[in-house]
Amino acid sequence: MKIVYIIGGIYGPNGMSYILSQKVNYLADNTDYKIYVVLTEQEGMPLYYRLSDKVELVNFDINFDELDTMPLLKKVYHFSKKQCIYKRRLTNYLCNLRPDITVSAMRREINFINNVPDGSKKVGELHFNKSNYREFNKSFLPSFVNQFITRLWREKLIHEIKRLDQFVVLSHEDLEAWTELDNVIVIPNSIPYFPSSSSTCKGHKVIAVGRYTYQKGFDMLIDAWRIVSQRHPYWKLNIYGSGDNEIYQSLADSKQVGDSIFCHSAVNNIYEKYLESSIFVLSSRYEGFGLVLAEAMSCGIPVVTFTCPCGPKDIVTDKVDGIWVEPNNVNDLADKICYLVEHEDERIKMGEEAAKSSKRYCQNIIMKQWIDLFDGLI
Repeated sequence: MKIVYIIGGIYGPNGMSYILSQKVNYLADNTDYKIYVVLTEQEGMPLYYRLSDKVELVNFDINFDELDTMPLLKKVYHFSKKQCIYKRRLTNYLCNLRPDITVSAMRREINFINNVPDGSKKVGELHFNKSNYREFNKSFLPSFVNQFITRLWREKLIHEIKRLDQFVVLSHEDLEAWTELDNVIVIPNSIPYFPSSSSTCKGHKVIAVGRYTYQKGFDMLIDAWRIVSQRHPYWKLNIYGSGDNEIYQSLADSKQVGDSIFCHSAVNNIYEKYLESSIFVLSSRYEGFGLVLAEAMSCGIPVVTFTCPCGPKDIVTDKVDGIWVEPNNVNDLADKICYLVEHEDERIKMGEEAAKSSKRYCQNIIMKQWIDLFDGLI
C-alpha cells in the first residue's frame, strides 16, 4: 500500500511536526506500507525530527512560511501565486505516483485535494481544535468583518472536509463540535516513549512545557506563580520551550518572581526534566490535544490543567490523576497548585494514577487504530 503524508515542514520543534514524524516512522518501520512525505518549506534545510530511511521524502520548495512577514494585501497576492504552483506540483506528483491513500495535515492542500484525480482515498487529520482553527482576526479590521471572513473561511473548510473519505480529530471534546459531519472519528496522539522509572513527587519543582506563545498562557502561569511563591517560597517553577524565553523571564522578573521561575529553551532530554519534577501545569488558552499532559503523566507526575479546548478533559480525570481548573482563572490555578504542594500523599497517589492512565496513549495502541483505518479504507 502506498500512503502519502502531506505535512508542510518539519524544520523546527513543535508538537504537530513531532507527532507526524513519529507516525510516518512507525508506519515505515513496522508495516509493509510504502510511506511518502511531501513538504513545501525550506528545501535543503536539515530536518528537526529524524525520518526513517524507509520514508521517501519530496520537497516542493514553495515556502509559504515567508508569507507570515508580509502585509495583508501583499500576502493575499503571493499566497494565490504560491497556491497555484502548489496545486499544479502536488496534482502532478500524486497522479504520477498513484497512491492508495493521501493524508492531509489540513494545511493549504485541503482547499483542492479532493479534486486531484489520482484515485487515492483522501484522509484529513486535524492537529488543532475547531474553535481556534481558521479564525480570521486582524486588529485593524472591525470585529464584524473578522467574523464574516471567519464564517466564510470555515464554511469553505467544512465543504471540503465533507468530501474526504475520513476526517480524524484528536479528542472527543472536539468531535462534538463538528456537528456538520458524518465522516469524523477520534484518534488521539500517542506517546512513543515511556520512562522506566517515575518521579517520586517529593521534590519542590513544578514544570510547564510548550512554545513561548500567547496560546500557552505562560503569562497567566507567571501571575498564578506570584500567589504560589508567596505561600511556598521554597518551590521553583521551570518552563521549557522553543521561542523567545527571555520575554517571559523578563515578565517574571518584573513581577518579582524571577528568583523562583526559570524560563529555559527547549531541551532534548525533556523526560529527565519531567522526572525531576513533582507537578506539571498546563496553562494554555487552547490546545489541539495537549500531548505534554500525557508525557508528564507517563513520568508519574500529577497535573494541574486549565480545561481549555480541546484535549485536557480527554486526557486528565479530575481529582484522580490531576486537577481541572476553569479556563483563564489565575487565582484558581494558583490554589490548585498550592493544594498539591500542601498535600504530598495525595500528590504521590495522583502521580501513580497518572502513570497508569497514560498507558492508553502507548504508540502501539494508537497506531493500530491508524492501521485499522487505512486497511478499512482499502
